Amino acid sequence: MERVSLSDLESTEATDGVHLALMAGGESMNVQHFEIEPGAVVDEHSHPHEQTGFIYEGERVFLTDGDEIVCAAGDSYVIPGGQAHAVENRGDEAVRGVDIFSPPRESPSWQE
Repeated sequence: MERVSLSDLESTEATDGVHLALMAGGESMNVQHFEIEPGAVVDEHSHPHEQTGFIYEGERVFLTDGDEIVCAAGDSYVIPGGQAHAVENRGDEAVRGVDIFSPPRESPSWQE
């Protein structure tokens, strides 16, 4: 068993106002914590990993396939692998939560 505490990790600012930290991971999946500051944007991107997540604070807007999907504290979501998506924080507070990727993300470009 592996235990990883968020308080022991240093996050990386992947893009302006978007802070990410890889947490625990195994052979089939891994966990990533995110904090997205008000006004921050994650540009459209895709990855082969299926992505599920849970928001515990704030609200984020996903932009995918011409749709806007608002996810707020207490919401979970799933994004199929390969599906292009972008994220915006249009609120007045940071949005925080966790994403789970399967297969696990190894050495994502934002870690460099």
